[in-house]
Amino acid sequence: MTGRVAGKKAFITGAAQGLGEAIARMLAREGATVALTDINLAGARDVAESIKAAGGVAFAYAQDVTDAARWPVVLEEARADMRGLNILVNNAGVAGAGSVETETLEGWRRVIDIDLDSVFLGCKFAMPVIRASGVPGSIVNISSIAGLIAAHNSAAYNAAKAGVWMLSKSVALHGARMTPQIRCNSVHPVFIDTPILDIFKQQVGAETALDKLSRQVPMGRIGEPDDVAWMVLYLASDEAKFVTGAEFKVDGGISAM
Repeated sequence: MTGRVAGKKAFITGAAQGLGEAIARMLAREGATVALTDINLAGARDVAESIKAAGGVAFAYAQDVTDAARWPVVLEEARADMRGLNILVNNAGVAGAGSVETETLEGWRRVIDIDLDSVFLGCKFAMPVIRASGVPGSIVNISSIAGLIAAHNSAAYNAAKAGVWMLSKSVALHGARMTPQIRCNSVHPVFIDTPILDIFKQQVGAETALDKLSRQVPMGRIGEPDDVAWMVLYLASDEAKFVTGAEFKVDGGISAM
């Protein structure tokens, strides 16, 4: 096996579509065995079957990432099927649109629950499983450029993604004290052409939506899922063995403005 993550075992949440699917496919192409979880089990199974048809090794599991009781169960199922666990990618998330005045408490709690609390649960329950593998591990948390740059109408989403950013640093410091060590980093994409943009496309039309978003990015376009997957691959691999507690922007230059 000559892939960049050959022999590693990776657990990816929200893997039925979008960034999670792209990350799972990328890691599998580079030699990892992958466990795909999603609340949409049928979708996760379809992606896993496609990966296997291409010569990879993949498993699919039903998971609501906000269900604390389910986390240890699905992690153990994946560990047993993959015969180990080295990589966790906390990717599952939802968008949120609303100012501090227009956002409802219910909407606020939903976004925080899915986008932040689930990352806490993933790190909490996966770290002992990764540590038991006996080799250094890597956690990659998918945040957003919205965790670093605020918007007037993204109160809950800004707060959740900023929380993922800082939580990742705390996890990194904790993991650095372990034997074996577990690294943790956060990835911060700008607009990526995934289903998370569907609501905006439906509101104004796909072409108008993509054009409007592209004009906000210095490079003049929105990102592709593989732009994020390549970054996750690096952080999951041993190429990043001395990289932890850092944030990586995949944002076409928007944070440089």
